[in-house]
Amino acid sequence: MSDIKKVVLAYSGGLDTSVILKWLQDTYQCEVVTFTADIGQGEEVEPARQKAVALGIKPENIFIDDLREEFVRDFVFPMFRANTIYEGEYLLGTSIARPLIAKRQIEIARQVGADAVSHGATGKGNDQVRFELGYYALQPNIHVIAPWREWDLLSREKLLAYAETHGIDISKRKSGASPYSMDANLLHISYEGLALENPAAEPEEDMWLWSNSPENAPDAAEYVELEYSKGDIVAINGVAMSPAQVLTKLNQLGGKHGIGRLDIVENRYVGMKSRGCYETPGGTIMLKAHRAIESITLDREVAHLKDELMPKYAKLIYTGYWWSPERHMLQTMIDESQQTVNGWVRVKLYKGNVIVVGRESKTDSLFDPNIATFDEDGGAYNHADAAGFIRLNALRMRIAANAKLKRG
Repeated sequence: MSDIKKVVLAYSGGLDTSVILKWLQDTYQCEVVTFTADIGQGEEVEPARQKAVALGIKPENIFIDDLREEFVRDFVFPMFRANTIYEGEYLLGTSIARPLIAKRQIEIARQVGADAVSHGATGKGNDQVRFELGYYALQPNIHVIAPWREWDLLSREKLLAYAETHGIDISKRKSGASPYSMDANLLHISYEGLALENPAAEPEEDMWLWSNSPENAPDAAEYVELEYSKGDIVAINGVAMSPAQVLTKLNQLGGKHGIGRLDIVENRYVGMKSRGCYETPGGTIMLKAHRAIESITLDREVAHLKDELMPKYAKLIYTGYWWSPERHMLQTMIDESQQTVNGWVRVKLYKGNVIVVGRESKTDSLFDPNIATFDEDGGAYNHADAAGFIRLNALRMRIAANAKLKRG
């Protein structure tokens, strides 16, 4: 332990990481550098600075970074180009944030000459894997300190007692906030623990913080037009926006109309099943709209190949392999497929539903109305060609059927 001179801690200012900060000082007798990331969690991050100072951290050792644009531009958007969902439903809101936090931690460690990094993920969850795979991929010889795998403070009561003993100020939860274990960023907010540990129990309505219930959503539908360039949304209703602005606006629209609630039991990488609830209003709109613009701009076999590879890509993100060579390889293929994904999609938002009502690409559409029409097409398509096509595709089945008839 005496070999550790300086450690960069992923620090939120909450109970867990405040206790970890003090524990690192006492256990490792090292200098602690705090890093707080603003990735759109919707809460002020500056209070973390005062809390760090109160625990003896030098001002020059406190890093608070606004990473919202980088998060959406370099992580969320690339993931959505693949129409990524895990186990058929989960839009990976927590998973996709971890590689960015790990990246910035390693950058700070290099900047300040730290020989270790630390995080507050528990030994039961996926996040410990996601953080640490990122650390090692970017700085192979970094030392990682995971307090939850070392200490005996394995309950909230013990953490609170430690905080009281060491004079750590833990601000009370804001009035009206959810009591669940939560994680939030610009893509989603998650809820775990308490009554949710019973998968048969319906979540209480007041748990949800970002969205109206579909029952209480507006009675009038709202139309939204999304403009795409190379697979990414660049404008909403004709107004050009940055990536973070796009997701912020779609979150507001989706939440208003009761879109993006999810209640699932997922398979964690460490082996257990876990029940979680998620609100991903903007991401839910993005997924539906992106598939719509791809439907007219992607070749059939390219689209089908993307769909076949997507579960593998999703699993890589869920399990923490964002920085792996195989994810990079898949991303290169996915990004290449998006060169023609340009145009606009119109969706109707109504009581929890995202309904595609129009899509167009003036430059890259593969939809030919002269061929697709049910009216006379002027010879653009020869119906007689289908007979040979069908007979050739049926050949192997005809051969097998004849063999079965001979066997009696």
